[in-house]
Amino acid sequence: MTLALLRLADGAPLTAWDSLRRAVWLFDPDRCFGVYANRTALALWGATDLDELLSRDFSKLSPAVRARTDRLKAVTGGGEQVEERWTFYPNGEPLTVQALISTVALDDGREVLLFEATEADVGVEERRAVEALRHSAGPIGLFDAAGAALFANPGAFSAYGEGRGLVDRFEDRRAGQAVLDAALDERTIAEVHRMVTLKGPRWHHIDCRPVQDPVTGAVGVLLNEHDVTDRVEAEAARAAAEQKVAMAEARQRFLSDMSHELRTPLNAVMGFADVLDRAGLTPDQAAHLARITAAGEALHTVVERMIDLSQRDDWGGSIDMDALMRSKSSVAASDAAVPVADEEADEGEGRAMVVLYVDDNESNRVLVSTLLTAQGVICETADDGAEGVEAARRGGWDVILMDIQMPVMDGVEATRRIRALGTEVAATPIIALTANTLAEQLELYFAVGMDDCIAKPLNAAEMFDKLFTQANRPWREEWAEASAAAA
Repeated sequence: MTLALLRLADGAPLTAWDSLRRAVWLFDPDRCFGVYANRTALALWGATDLDELLSRDFSKLSPAVRARTDRLKAVTGGGEQVEERWTFYPNGEPLTVQALISTVALDDGREVLLFEATEADVGVEERRAVEALRHSAGPIGLFDAAGAALFANPGAFSAYGEGRGLVDRFEDRRAGQAVLDAALDERTIAEVHRMVTLKGPRWHHIDCRPVQDPVTGAVGVLLNEHDVTDRVEAEAARAAAEQKVAMAEARQRFLSDMSHELRTPLNAVMGFADVLDRAGLTPDQAAHLARITAAGEALHTVVERMIDLSQRDDWGGSIDMDALMRSKSSVAASDAAVPVADEEADEGEGRAMVVLYVDDNESNRVLVSTLLTAQGVICETADDGAEGVEAARRGGWDVILMDIQMPVMDGVEATRRIRALGTEVAATPIIALTANTLAEQLELYFAVGMDDCIAKPLNAAEMFDKLFTQANRPWREEWAEASAAAA
């Protein structure tokens, strides 16, 4: 439709404004093109004629100008008028005007912005300050003493829309009121708060301070905001990760302590029951002992099941107590037979197996010594890791049984030191005998040079099987060959 045919919705022709001395123009905020300009506006815009002005493409607006235009469209769409200063750049030269802006309807159904402007006498500093304020990306707002909005830059309009009061911007309104009260009390507030924006809740660093309204002279509040959501969420994620690691470490310590404190006494119960079973008891005594053994094995199963389940990530709510009790009920009350030492192998060697057992628990030392002696194995003991290293240094051992959790020196460090000895002793097979058998703990044992692991509570059959396996492998020959090759 040509300009001559284009009219307002009420039928008035646009050319009716041609004779006005005030600059008047129409702008389509959706298509970002001019619609009409009177003669005064053409001069103000530095246009040769109307066709030349209307051919200009205003679609490449800055984000701040785009937001400001959207605000004008929203505010004036209901019949309101807005008066404010605008700085334009016709032909690259800055021009500041005081404009009265409203929305008018055309007869083709479009709603466009009507600018009625007069050139403003603005100083250089003020012009630069206004432009810097309007193009600031962060929300900046001026409020009266009641917290009502007096001014919002395009960044504030994009974040909150039109007319949002200071307190209403805060997710916690009490926090917003506290910030407003502090500013009115002539205190400057610099804090991080969760704000309710048009895009949802966001974390903003706010700078709120008292100012004087330059128009009325009344006390006002200036609120400057900066979106720090990414930083806050990153810090929260890091804190959560650190907490997760700390919880994992705490759980690991708990599992290790629980494993040791439960398995160690259970080891004595099961072990001495096994010793008594071989002591020639009366039928009644044997029956009572069978009940003790069955109860111990059931408790052992429950302990192992609980520790296994507690290592899972969802251990807090994943333990199936019915399944746990079923596993307890299904425990057989039978006792495994203890293999007898290979007499032909002993005769071939010409001597009995010699074992060093290192453990700080006296009951464990008595139990293991009793079981080994009953099978013709010579067993000497040491009370902690430091004594174990000194005893190992003397040599003559076929196997070393090593507890892990001990005072003075633990079994891991004792193993490291034995492996560092420069004699044949350094190659002596070392078997961990411990209640601490989590997967990562086993990895550590093998990493420092242990050859195998026996879990507490002790299973005598398993112990003898692993002792004979390690004692009968040619570890002395392997050490001699390695030493010769190194020499």
